Amino acid sequence: MKVLVLNSGSSSLKYQLIDMSNEEVMAKGNFERIGLDNSLLTHKVGDNKYKIEHPVKNHEEAIKFVLEQFTHPEYGVIRVLGEIDAVGHRLVHGGEKFSHSVIITDEVVKQVKECSSLAPLHNPAGILGIEACERLMPGTPMVGVFDTAFHQTMPIEHYIYPIPYEYYEKYGIRKYGFHGTSHRFVSERAAELMGGQRPDLKMVTCHLGQGASLAAIKGGKCLDTSMGLTPLAGVPMGTRCGDIDPAIVKYLMNTENLTIDEVDNILNKKSGAYGVSGVSPDFRDIEDAAAAGNKRARLALDNYNYLVAQYIARYTVTLQGLDAIVFTAGLGENAGTTRKGVCDNLKFMGVEIDEEKNKSRERELELSTPNSKIRVFVVLTNEELVIARDTKELVSKM
Repeated sequence: MKVLVLNSGSSSLKYQLIDMSNEEVMAKGNFERIGLDNSLLTHKVGDNKYKIEHPVKNHEEAIKFVLEQFTHPEYGVIRVLGEIDAVGHRLVHGGEKFSHSVIITDEVVKQVKECSSLAPLHNPAGILGIEACERLMPGTPMVGVFDTAFHQTMPIEHYIYPIPYEYYEKYGIRKYGFHGTSHRFVSERAAELMGGQRPDLKMVTCHLGQGASLAAIKGGKCLDTSMGLTPLAGVPMGTRCGDIDPAIVKYLMNTENLTIDEVDNILNKKSGAYGVSGVSPDFRDIEDAAAAGNKRARLALDNYNYLVAQYIARYTVTLQGLDAIVFTAGLGENAGTTRKGVCDNLKFMGVEIDEEKNKSRERELELSTPNSKIRVFVVLTNEELVIARDTKELVSKM
């Protein structure tokens, strides 16, 4: 079975074509700036990369052009589009309606639209991708895989907000969490590295990238996660503030004469490590600045490491213990200084990592020493493979 995995953003389209007989990525790429004159497709086949400027007006035109690349006479990977057996769509928000991946039907699309108020930038884009595929690939089965689904095992006392309960009943205001596909993948892989899944296996997975979230997982099920109603909550990120005193919003509006949209823009795009350091949203730039003596850059890194470690410690209460910490995503997989900074804050819990292993460029390894009371892993996340596997499983049962 060959599965096309699509991740539709508001002005972008990421994709992978995966041969599920061996889980090999046949081709992958990213279409950027959809709707603009300078639309650009970066298409990869093996080690070869092709950059193609091709203006497209919408997602349907973008997907149509991507499909043409799969059968391209020079670098195509299939003969005809009919070789694509199914399409898996990454969908951001399933609300309380979806606790697992599903075959996409008209009713599913309707329910995803009903969740759009919870993810106004993401769900409409996902729906555009689904509708485009329905027109371009009629009859090809499609599966929706939700970022929020993995977190639907949280008990109500962990996801309810201490505000008037009527707002939960009327609008569904509660903690949902995100990055669920990544947390699911790396927690399952870490369990394998520890000898197999057990009902009592307790771990905290740390998806640390430009966006960042942590999840408390016991026996493969999420009990809590750091992001909330939106991806703004939790630990600080590249440009997002994470948890702050909510009264700051009103204070900034009054003192700076800002609108609510202007404050929202500040908290989402000008805060986090970028806001504290004043250097860049890219942690590599911040690390370079800190190494050169920039005190605010050092403060941003220390603040970030402290708050990530604080969340890990908090989740030992949720889990009533802790067996493993798992780092993943761009920063978690590549930034040894971040991993060390987080783990140094957890030495009191008996966390001890091997300094030489932590400098390794390997993307999957155990960092903890034999004496460490809590095992520490780096696991390369693969959200696209989760989507492809779920798509294969559900379509095979049709």
